[in-house]
Amino acid sequence: MPVIDELATAANAEAEEKRRERVLSGQVRSLEGELAELRHLLSFTTSIDQAKLRPPTWQTTPRKIARASGIVCATLTDTHFDEVVRPEEMFDYNAYNRQIAEFRLHRWADKTIRLARDHINGIEWRGLTIFVGGDIFSGTIHDELTQTNADTLYGSVVHWVEQVEAALTLLVNHFGKVHVAVTVGNHGRRTVKPRAKLRVRDNIEWLFWRVIERDFRADKRITWTIPEAMDTFVTIYNTRYQLTHGDQFRGGSGISGVLTPIMLGNYRKSRKSLAMGQPYECLVLGHFHQYLTLPGVIMGGCLKGYDEFASSINAIPEPPTQAWWVTDPKWGVSIHAPIHVGDRALEGW
Repeated sequence: MPVIDELATAANAEAEEKRRERVLSGQVRSLEGELAELRHLLSFTTSIDQAKLRPPTWQTTPRKIARASGIVCATLTDTHFDEVVRPEEMFDYNAYNRQIAEFRLHRWADKTIRLARDHINGIEWRGLTIFVGGDIFSGTIHDELTQTNADTLYGSVVHWVEQVEAALTLLVNHFGKVHVAVTVGNHGRRTVKPRAKLRVRDNIEWLFWRVIERDFRADKRITWTIPEAMDTFVTIYNTRYQLTHGDQFRGGSGISGVLTPIMLGNYRKSRKSLAMGQPYECLVLGHFHQYLTLPGVIMGGCLKGYDEFASSINAIPEPPTQAWWVTDPKWGVSIHAPIHVGDRALEGW
């Protein structure tokens, strides 16, 4: 091999060796950097473990001696007194008769008290407002009701006056003040078809509540709103309510259920009331036998509960319920709660 080739080979070998040294030196520096980072992280972790943490101290607002105030509100709607619902026809889901209705009415009054007394603290109750939403009796507008009701319509009125007066006495003795706002339903009418003229005055429910009002005439703790118009207006603090039964609202069989007729009906009523100089913030109704709360709408349930008609149209079963809420002097409608009035074991069916 010529000398010049040997020199070239040696130079290449030396260059390769220097390249390897540079690569190794770079790897060493990289490892040394990682080692330094790990040491720093270990030192930081150790300092965290040894550090004395000082989180902020949060406290709840102390209970005030001067309590807030409010008025309890509850619906009494679609009681359908003296209608009979046989569990044999209801897949054993519900039953209803005079005895069960008496139990549920008492339970409604008792729970209206207990929700305010035992479940909510810090509010001084200034009274109770009862929104009577109609269909107190099932009546005789259908032949099947005439055949199956526990009594005649007039016999039912005689019996249930005393029962409702007992409930009102219990409530006013607890709350001190009770206001009863009344509207009539479609089941209490005496005609086959609903009427427009004398709609309220020709309804047995109007007579029923006027008799009870007369019986409590000497008790100034109970006040009444029983108009002869189909709707009732009630103002609590600064919140204006309109009470209606709900049979004027049509529809509800689609996927949206009762939402479509309720929202459309509320829109129409609000525009009509505004044009008449009687605007309202919240609509209270019954009729649909469902408990539902929406912005600006409260729908009471049904004391009777699920029945044969609801089952025949495949309506979703719902337990017997009424609506309960609080009217706050500043915020208006607040603190919703359902009143579950049924108890199968105690009702004995």
